[in-house]
Amino acid sequence: RVLGNCSHRFIDSYEYLPAHLAFDEFKGVDRQLHFICLDGDNHQVVQILRTRYKKTLLKYFGRFSPQARANFRTVTMDLNFYYQDIVRACFPNAQIVIDRFHMIQMLTRSFNSLRVKVMKTFDKRSRQYQLLKYPWKLYLKKFDELEKVHSRYNWHYKDCLTQAQVVTEGINTSTALENSYNLMQSFIQVVETGNTHELKS
Repeated sequence: RVLGNCSHRFIDSYEYLPAHLAFDEFKGVDRQLHFICLDGDNHQVVQILRTRYKKTLLKYFGRFSPQARANFRTVTMDLNFYYQDIVRACFPNAQIVIDRFHMIQMLTRSFNSLRVKVMKTFDKRSRQYQLLKYPWKLYLKKFDELEKVHSRYNWHYKDCLTQAQVVTEGINTSTALENSYNLMQSFIQVVETGNTHELKS
């Protein structure tokens, strides 16, 4: 009913597509995931589909004329692998752009897995284990945002440390962890500043 009421806002001509699109899914009726497509320039809804299945998306985008699909330039998406298959199949000239949020999310998840792996190499009663386990959220924050002046007592590792001191001592327990943390921090910084040269390196 809602889709019917606002369907006049969606593109119903198969002769035109915006040059830049964004693909994503959202949780809707009966907690099912639905597909949403936005204009990458003005963020207006282009289309909403009941399902996000590959077959449905290929059928929908396949209806557009070859001219409309050839003029399509970029699509921004998460790391959903079959979205990339759909773009390559339907839009020969399109460039795939991975959303910055999902790149950072992937990196922080990988770092968090490494932190847990390193943590489990220590005895559960050791200071190293306590430093890596309980303040885990601090390791996922930007280092510039950590408290560096006011220290707080923590009964887990029985010491009075600032947030920056906790993270520094924690990552120093492993060379791999330290290198990965520094890489993650550098990556987040260059993504935020849009430095593509540094991003590639």
